[in-house]
Amino acid sequence: MISNFFLIALRNIRRHFSYALLNILGLTMGIAACIIIFLVVRNELSYDQYNRKADRTYRVTLNAIDFNPSVSMAITPALRNDYPDLEVTQVWYQSEGVVKIGNHRYNEKEYCYADEYFMDVFTHQWLAGDPHSALSAPNSVVLTQSMARKYFGKGNAMGQIIRLDNQFDLKVTGIIKDPPPNTHLPFRFLVSFETVKKELDPLHLPFYAIMGGFTYFTTPENYDIRKLQNQMHDFIGRHWGKDLAKEARLPLQPLREIHYDTRYLHSGDMPTVSKETYWSVGAVGMLIILIAAINFINLSTAQSIKRAKEVGVRKVLGAARFQLVRQFLGETAIMVLLALLLGVCLATGFLLKAGSWLELRIGPSALLDPQVMLFIAVVTVGLILIAGLYPAFVQAAFRPVTAFKNMKTPVAHGFSLRKSLVVIQFIISQVLIMGTLVVAYQMDFFRNRDLGFKKEAIVSFFVPEGVKREVLQQQLKNIPGITAISFSTGEPSFNSAFAPFSAPDRGITKDDVTELKMVDESYMDMFGLTMLAGEKISRKDIRDTLHQVVVNETLIHKLGIQQPQEAIGVRFKGAGTMVTIKGVVQDFQSESKHKARRPIIIDYDSRHFFRASASLQPKGIPQTMRQIEKVWTSLCPDDLFNYEFLDERIAGFYRQEQKLYTAFRLFAGIAIIIGCLGLYGLIAFATLQRTKEVGIRKVLGAPLGSIVYLFSKEFIWLILIAFLIAAPVAWYAMHSWLQNFAYHINISAGIFAIAIIASFVIAACTIASQTIRAALANPVKALKTE
Repeated sequence: MISNFFLIALRNIRRHFSYALLNILGLTMGIAACIIIFLVVRNELSYDQYNRKADRTYRVTLNAIDFNPSVSMAITPALRNDYPDLEVTQVWYQSEGVVKIGNHRYNEKEYCYADEYFMDVFTHQWLAGDPHSALSAPNSVVLTQSMARKYFGKGNAMGQIIRLDNQFDLKVTGIIKDPPPNTHLPFRFLVSFETVKKELDPLHLPFYAIMGGFTYFTTPENYDIRKLQNQMHDFIGRHWGKDLAKEARLPLQPLREIHYDTRYLHSGDMPTVSKETYWSVGAVGMLIILIAAINFINLSTAQSIKRAKEVGVRKVLGAARFQLVRQFLGETAIMVLLALLLGVCLATGFLLKAGSWLELRIGPSALLDPQVMLFIAVVTVGLILIAGLYPAFVQAAFRPVTAFKNMKTPVAHGFSLRKSLVVIQFIISQVLIMGTLVVAYQMDFFRNRDLGFKKEAIVSFFVPEGVKREVLQQQLKNIPGITAISFSTGEPSFNSAFAPFSAPDRGITKDDVTELKMVDESYMDMFGLTMLAGEKISRKDIRDTLHQVVVNETLIHKLGIQQPQEAIGVRFKGAGTMVTIKGVVQDFQSESKHKARRPIIIDYDSRHFFRASASLQPKGIPQTMRQIEKVWTSLCPDDLFNYEFLDERIAGFYRQEQKLYTAFRLFAGIAIIIGCLGLYGLIAFATLQRTKEVGIRKVLGAPLGSIVYLFSKEFIWLILIAFLIAAPVAWYAMHSWLQNFAYHINISAGIFAIAIIASFVIAACTIASQTIRAALANPVKALKTE
């Protein structure tokens, strides 16, 4: 019996191959998209879950004027001393370094200085070494498995020596498995904090000294973390004074929430993303699979008219309704399982070949995870039931007499449902189109909004200690492709130092925070900063008893001054000393547009010129870079030349938004293609059902346009109804997303206009592809159609 049903199902699929193909293609793309989205969302929502103590682990952060994930290195020893029941560790994250082994040099990213308590807080699988002592001695390093293989191949890495940044000779004291990719603290190796502790002396540091370290701790079981949080105010006052306790707070951040807390723009080099963003991406996946299921229901109920006689014959021969339902469900199951096989293959190919497009760090092996397999099984069963039950009951409900008379009334209710389902498809497609447009316009706003400085064709790099700046500057000037050179603490968009400022005579008695940039005389011209009043920074300013500085518009507004000219000569306390304003520069964006512009002090102090920047001629940049590297190698033979273009750095601020935009484009495109497949099938069936009517209209002289309109008018109204529902939904969702940025676009009527026009164009092209063919067919053949 089962084999008979199976053979009949296959025969019916083959007989109606074109409709089966449309269904399978739609389901294949829907299943593949749903699997990929599930893998992404699952990966992103499980950050730091690998840590066995994750539910009891916290990070100490700083909230003074803004939220900062890093704190002073003075925090760790004080916390360990005051709360001995906590397991506290200190991590100093480094974004890049140069490793030298013999004659080989490697430019490595993401490593940490960590103290001996690191393994008490974080869970890692050890392959060699003692986790309790590996990081206790100075000049020790723990390598990840991939780094050990990279440096020493299949040989024993334990006890080997590597040289870091041409400064430290480190002995390998341990090897651990690579941390998973979904961690906020990725690293390739760990250097013992004792290696640099003597230089930092964290026991005698002021509160704001040597920022950039991370402090983590793990509590005992059933520990009252709220009570500890309430004690942080007294903790600051006890160690650094009551005045500081009034202005600074130390929020305790759960480890599992670090990746999702967007109050902090980043953690190390990892940007933070809200959980809502990933839930939104997950919702897109469910909408795509819903569109695929709607396609199946629409095409199956439409096709049911052609199978009415088959149902009538089966009922006359004694087939029960449940047997017919089982038969139709079996056909659905075969198509869904075939689509599942193709969908898994498509998802695997995407992960292998195109995963980098979305910066996915997920391999095809993730498909074998039990959770993923369970999800795929649930989706498969759900599709069979959702897409198969209603069409099966509709077809099994045909009355034999009605079926033999070729009456269409049995599917009237099904046709009404099809209209509703088509509207849902258009709603989903239009919401995705509008969302994609908003993200695209916001990304364009990021790229093209005036930042207040020049960013094109500017390259920057760190200047190692011991390199004579004058010699480097002179040799770089001799390169024809360089138009200007500047030394500073960093480019306009580079993280600089922060310092308190106040002006009691202007009502600012409590310290506010300003960004502090140390620059040379070429800086403002090279980066194209616009002077609004006064003079530019000069070398002589640091020796001037007035200590003259340049400030931005935001700072003078903080001082209660509206006109830049009125600020010249005004004195205030900045960075611990009295300074005088000699010039006012137009505001520029010193960090991403997620944040509002800060007050900025621009000063001259050559002791802090550790970044060099060069403006290049747009033509011949590769050749110029080779010449710069040649100069670098002659002056710094033991250091790799690491450089960064300013425009690429700024683009990196919006990496997560770019990934979101790419995902929206991809999945909106898939949703539209699946919807078009369903619409194509419905129109094909409608033209087939009305072949004789089309022939009669042509004989009576109906033009081509009227016949096309005959089939299109119904869908025009459905698109308009869908738009009235989709527009407010899309506006609310994207308006909420835009609130994550201090500067953003306004959602204009043009976005909605483009969405509905796109819907009309896509639907018109799909409908026209079938209706024009029907309208141009020979009417004689059409009139012979039964």
